[in-house]
Amino acid sequence: MCGIIGIIGKDAVTPRLIDGLRRLEYRGYDSAGVATLVNGHIGRRRAEGKIANLEARLAAQPLAGTTGIGHTRWATHGGVSERNAHPIATDRVAIVHNGIIENFQELKKELVAEGRRFDSDTDTETVAQLLTSCLERQMTPEEAVGHAMGRLKGAFALVCMFAGRHDLLIGARRNCPLAVGYGDGEMYLGSDGLALAPLTRRICYLEEDDWVVVRHDSAQVYNGGRPVERPVTTTALSGALIGKGNHRHFMLKEMHEHPEAISATLRAYLDPATRTATPPDLPFDWRQVPRLTITACGTAFYAGLIAKYWFERIARLPVEADIGSEFRYREAPLPEGGVCIAVSQSGETADTLAALRYAKGQGQQILSVVNVPESAIARESHVVVPTLAGPEIAVASTKAFTAQLVVLAVLAIAAGRARGTLTQEREAELVAALIELPSRVAEVLTHDAAIAAVAYRVAEARDVLYLGRGAAWPIALEGALKLKELSYIHAEGYPAGEMKHGPIALIAEDVPVVVVAPTDELSDKIASNLEQVHARGGKPILISDAAGVARLGSKCFATLPMPDVDPFVAPILYAVPVQLLAYHAAVAKGTDVDQPRNLAKSVVVE
Repeated sequence: MCGIIGIIGKDAVTPRLIDGLRRLEYRGYDSAGVATLVNGHIGRRRAEGKIANLEARLAAQPLAGTTGIGHTRWATHGGVSERNAHPIATDRVAIVHNGIIENFQELKKELVAEGRRFDSDTDTETVAQLLTSCLERQMTPEEAVGHAMGRLKGAFALVCMFAGRHDLLIGARRNCPLAVGYGDGEMYLGSDGLALAPLTRRICYLEEDDWVVVRHDSAQVYNGGRPVERPVTTTALSGALIGKGNHRHFMLKEMHEHPEAISATLRAYLDPATRTATPPDLPFDWRQVPRLTITACGTAFYAGLIAKYWFERIARLPVEADIGSEFRYREAPLPEGGVCIAVSQSGETADTLAALRYAKGQGQQILSVVNVPESAIARESHVVVPTLAGPEIAVASTKAFTAQLVVLAVLAIAAGRARGTLTQEREAELVAALIELPSRVAEVLTHDAAIAAVAYRVAEARDVLYLGRGAAWPIALEGALKLKELSYIHAEGYPAGEMKHGPIALIAEDVPVVVVAPTDELSDKIASNLEQVHARGGKPILISDAAGVARLGSKCFATLPMPDVDPFVAPILYAVPVQLLAYHAAVAKGTDVDQPRNLAKSVVVE
């Protein structure tokens, strides 16, 4: 995940850019850089590593100017180097970017054909070169950005600075957040309210596909080429309070950050140019691993259950997925050369840490998937593959879950390739499906009102049943867990094939049955289960794609249509509607969404 800040100021801007980058460093620390306008020309200072390295560069080579942009980067696409550090610039424009430009190869081919020379390996430079091409065709900066918004595909937040224009910054967003800050004769842009907190209390959060023209005393927002109004809110100078943005709860804000969290994690572990998975170097050979053990707690455990399906089907690797609090007490025998994956948002979960230590004591190689690389679980692992979800304040894990799934999916693809069970063609298809995920998740988030309407009916129930088959079964478990912990409604998740072995006795007119049913090879089976629910007077709520809704919707109390995706990534996408359903049910019941009773964010005791 990358951090962005831009300032049109009255005084020297570089120190304030650096201060903003320090507050954003959790978003990326492989490289950092700033650019300012010095006598109308773009000046840049960039450095590999953390902010301290950039500060040292600036101490040796100061950078003047009152208008500037800054960036912290987590690099993989293009690698870690100063030439790939942001800001990316031509002689006409400098850009900082968070996200993925999905169609950069197509655009780059056009621009190279024009005779343009690329100096970095980043997808970001495609945007800089596109804008420069527009400027050289006598477009204004505003016209150039408006044109670019129609050409770019993917998830991005951009801030652009133009040579000779000390009074102008232009920002744009799609599926990634960007905020505008209003000062006294100064203006600011930032990817995170934390960066703007010391500068202003007046903040405007851009909406989907907005782009904004910022001058020293104003900001004009556009969407689809038309001027639009966006509310400016007054916030307290608390990072926690500012972090909510315009959302009612942290949980809602964090669910709306799913596209950014997924996008940031994908950037770290995929090469969109070659359509290959590129996880970090591992201290073991997947070909020699006899068995994989996955251990976690709560929602992270459901990520492990889904990963079990992926590793066994794609890599033909036997997997044991176990709850951390049970695993070590079973004293399970673990094979020589085995690998254990520990999954945790905080990296401090006591049960998972204890399970990790047991596995390590049994001679297993330990790979951790955590959101805090400096955590205890990370420190005690042989290798860490971080999720890049950013801080998650709400107790109920949301964006961290989808980021965990992305990492585990990438690892499963890499294992399949190494073990010779995944063809190059199928790997490219799976990677392409992952790359499309941020956009598909953003589509789901636009259905929030429809999901809320269904949730208000769910909130009236005493009991709710969730059903799924295959990799959708853990999503049913996740939906039931979220409903329980947020709204205090009794809910159970089951494999749909097990319904006739007990849960079918619960079905009645006042029991909603949420059916998680992406179209896949098990669609006929789930259709049969849904018919059984319907025949007994149950109230099925179907979550499916267009084909599933067309086939099964007439038997349902309500339907929640989802975008079409490859079945491989469907569990990641379908996590979003079940989380939204639980959130809105809790709002309807008036519970404390962000801090449910008896629960804590990081469980550091058994």
